[in-house]
Amino acid sequence: MGVAIRVAGETDRELVVRLLDEAFQDDPVSNWVFPTPAHRRAKHPALMAAFTDVVLAEGRIDLAEDGSACALWLSVPAAAQHDGADEGDAEDGPAELRAAVDPDNERVEQIGRLTAGVHPEGRAHAYLWMIGVTPERQGQGLGRALIEPVLDRCDREGLAAYLEASNARSRALYERLGFEAEGSPLDLPGGPRMWPMWREPRPLVQD
Repeated sequence: MGVAIRVAGETDRELVVRLLDEAFQDDPVSNWVFPTPAHRRAKHPALMAAFTDVVLAEGRIDLAEDGSACALWLSVPAAAQHDGADEGDAEDGPAELRAAVDPDNERVEQIGRLTAGVHPEGRAHAYLWMIGVTPERQGQGLGRALIEPVLDRCDREGLAAYLEASNARSRALYERLGFEAEGSPLDLPGGPRMWPMWREPRPLVQD
């Protein structure tokens, strides 16, 4: 499908936060982090804002021009986790996130530590942190339209891609795009399953 896409900037921050909040209110992982609906409505936007700020500063957010979908990408260099200074920052990150978003909720910190623990080390890759589509537009191919241009670029550059699928429907989409299971699934304590997924770059077709 034809979807006009642009790179989001600081002026798009509130739009992206609202979009992610709406898209993930009923997501299994968000429901695990914030089990009570009223608490989730109160605190979930702050978590989405924190994620948005990280990616605006360090990565790239692709945004559908009509504001219906966005994808948050980070570029992970080779052996990033083995850099001593960065490693210390990574260890502090989940605790800092919890302190900023919901200090009494240990699951805010726990989800960060668990996903970091399964993140592949060693090889450079594009990390699809999150992709959100507004509820009324889900199932219309917007997610695929956002992801495919980045995967095409990965193929041209010989770069792998990685993500964690948070539900079975998104997992099926990613499999169709060439992602495969990376290691064992991540079972959140007393909660849903996440699927770490890796995609090797595809060889370019020569004319």
